[in-house]
Amino acid sequence: MLRTTADGSKTLYSEKFGQHYHSVFGAETESLEVFIQLGLLEATRKFKEINLFELGFGSGLNAQLSARFAQEKGILVKYTGIEAYPVEEAFTSSLPEETAALHALSWNEPHQINPWFRFRKIETFLEEFSSEERFNLIYFDAFAPESQPELWTVEVFEKMAGLMVEEGVLTTYCSKVSVQRNMRAAGFKVEKHPGPPHKREVLRAVKMAL
Repeated sequence: MLRTTADGSKTLYSEKFGQHYHSVFGAETESLEVFIQLGLLEATRKFKEINLFELGFGSGLNAQLSARFAQEKGILVKYTGIEAYPVEEAFTSSLPEETAALHALSWNEPHQINPWFRFRKIETFLEEFSSEERFNLIYFDAFAPESQPELWTVEVFEKMAGLMVEEGVLTTYCSKVSVQRNMRAAGFKVEKHPGPPHKREVLRAVKMAL
């Protein structure tokens, strides 16, 4: 189900998980603050090129905003997103054109979206995903712990750390104390930051040197 959020941008509702993909108080506002500003912009201060992994391609909004950022800033971003439950075409075709175009692309193959953004989406479960690449930025955008508790564990954050370079950045909208504790146990330095509308805090985590 498609829903227009408070800032005029659109999000989808997952019947399977009983949650919207992004905040109904502003889907694009949330993505820009949590993933672009806290994540992508911060990563560009550390790394010349961005190798980006997203847990939860979902609605495609974060990928679309990242492609726009890469084009506007002239920074090479290589995006890999995984998704276990792809959104049905009946819903993706109603999304804004740029986002719908990402959904229309083939799975498991690389695509050049613009001169600065390389895109690949993979249909797989996290436990089945492995990569020889190492990422310097992760968007951790699983559904909330109430719906997907298995994705917010120490073991999952250890896997995230294993996919990352030292000083790599991970951002997420969820700031639960249990999530912070699990991130620290997995070797991250955790920072709390002010959240978007109706969200008091969000998290940025940095992989610490061993």
